[in-house]
Amino acid sequence: MDKLSVMHAFRRIVERGSFARAAEDIGVSPALLSREIKLLEESLGTTLLTRTTRSMSLTDAGRLYYDEASGILDAVAQTETRIREGAGAIRGHLKVNASSSFGQTVIAPMLPAFLEAYPDLRLTMSMDDRVVDMVEGGFDVSIRIRSVMPDSALVARKIGTMHQRIFAAPAYLRKMGTPATPQDIRQHRIIGFLLADHLTNWALHGPSGQASVDLDPPVRVGNSLVLRDLLIAGAGMGTLPDFVSKDAEATGALVRVLPDWELPAPEIYAVTASRLGMDARVTAFLDHLRAALQS
Repeated sequence: MDKLSVMHAFRRIVERGSFARAAEDIGVSPALLSREIKLLEESLGTTLLTRTTRSMSLTDAGRLYYDEASGILDAVAQTETRIREGAGAIRGHLKVNASSSFGQTVIAPMLPAFLEAYPDLRLTMSMDDRVVDMVEGGFDVSIRIRSVMPDSALVARKIGTMHQRIFAAPAYLRKMGTPATPQDIRQHRIIGFLLADHLTNWALHGPSGQASVDLDPPVRVGNSLVLRDLLIAGAGMGTLPDFVSKDAEATGALVRVLPDWELPAPEIYAVTASRLGMDARVTAFLDHLRAALQS
């Protein structure tokens, strides 16, 4: 027996003063409704309604049950209304996870405007270069950069594309020379990104097709901002995502090596745990993030 449905039916019977009218409102047969109320009375061990061929009235127990059931049904309806309204509101606590470099170079600059737009929102921003368990961490959304997202129960939505290119400082290239072909890269001091899929092999594509370069980087770091700073200092040659290299390239601190060649472009994904769609907090955050990626 579905108690909430039976409570609703009982209240409808009392308010309509008739099994037939209540059954019509609910969309069931009077016989089925009568049987449900009889089962309810049997489960309670008391009579709730006295019925004759001409009239129907509440017993004392029936009046008590009607009052209490009405309160419960009203409370349930109010709770559902608040939840529906809250699902579209930009308030509450938003927990976001992203890599350190992406968080510092892309997300951090957009946060002041985002927080100003939604002053009722609480934000926890976690930055970790390793993939975290977002369900265990309680994150609403995780920003991940991957060539391919592995199959999982999580939901990944593409929000952008990242380009991976080869960079070095002008001073390094003046000292060590500039590669003319992909295979020339092997003659240089490579600084590798420890967490990258391409740590020991650069699968480049360019004007003459594909080129595979096997490497054994003598220096390996787990943060692309540190890698960028090492490249600027002239410590070697390496690959950087465009959101990390943009400013350094614009100022001339870094220059592209083999500018017609680059690694496969990973996608930027917003990963959530729910398949029921994103709530308003996540949607608002990603709207600001997409704008930041396009600027």
